[in-house]
Amino acid sequence: MRILITGVTGFVGSHLAEYCLGLGHEIAGTMRWRSQQENLADLHGDVKLFECDLRDGSAARQVIGDFQPDRVFHLAAQSFVQASWSAPAETISTNLLCQVHLLEAIRESKLDCRIQVAGSSEEYGLVSEDEAPIKETNPLRPLSPYAVSKVGQDLMGYQYFKSYGMWIVRTRAFNHEGPRRGEVFVTSSFAKQIALAESGRGPAEVAVGNLDARRDFTDVRDVVRAYWMSLESCEPGEVYNIGSGHAWRIEEMLNMLIGMAKVEVAVRPDPARMRPSDVPLLLADVSRFVGVTGWKPEIPFETTLRDTLEYWRGRV
Repeated sequence: MRILITGVTGFVGSHLAEYCLGLGHEIAGTMRWRSQQENLADLHGDVKLFECDLRDGSAARQVIGDFQPDRVFHLAAQSFVQASWSAPAETISTNLLCQVHLLEAIRESKLDCRIQVAGSSEEYGLVSEDEAPIKETNPLRPLSPYAVSKVGQDLMGYQYFKSYGMWIVRTRAFNHEGPRRGEVFVTSSFAKQIALAESGRGPAEVAVGNLDARRDFTDVRDVVRAYWMSLESCEPGEVYNIGSGHAWRIEEMLNMLIGMAKVEVAVRPDPARMRPSDVPLLLADVSRFVGVTGWKPEIPFETTLRDTLEYWRGRV
């Protein structure tokens, strides 16, 4: 099949491209002109790249017309929660415009293709203890501009399914980590700081924000397998949680990484890393997705962290 991955040069997009290539499919992806292609370095040019800013509707139509995909995984987005506080308008407009242009291009082309809209656990926002683990029916109470934008993308996917009969599945992935994760995200930030300390190129400390939040972590390589299965087995128009079903305190994750360090490192609270409001708990109930697909995570969290640390050791 012809598989289109928007944001293919990103963290998740590159892993998804690897997985789909391993299944023997033809892969293309969109990238913005300033995107770094190093995440695709091991794919030896096997991915057809379209330089395309999806905020431009004509560019989206050009890609869809040229490639004529059978499957579309829509991953392109401004995905850093912290950045959405400093650029709320850009985050919301980028994420909504990119998706509406993509869906309009597919609708106008009359392609018979399956589409995955990649949502986020951040859509749930404020969750009380008695609401966890979180089901897909839980109220959406977003606590950041990024989360608001993902709610918009999620509901837009539903609207296009209902209005036009387009084959769209919505997923809400909880935190997914691993090699190539951007350094602004918490696991990768800690791992990079430790790698810098080990190499003598940084202080023997890790600057941290809120360590009390609890997050449901899954390896990205398990998540992209779940994304593929969502278009194989799930019902169009429906929404599915993807996660491990286990919540780790950020402090627990930090201590695991520090335990893997080759040097002693201290922990330094950094007020700049604190958010105006933070989601205290994200823990997935994945029974719906597992019941439909049979999927389950296979990579232990310790392996995910070790691979992330090794990635940054190689980088620094």
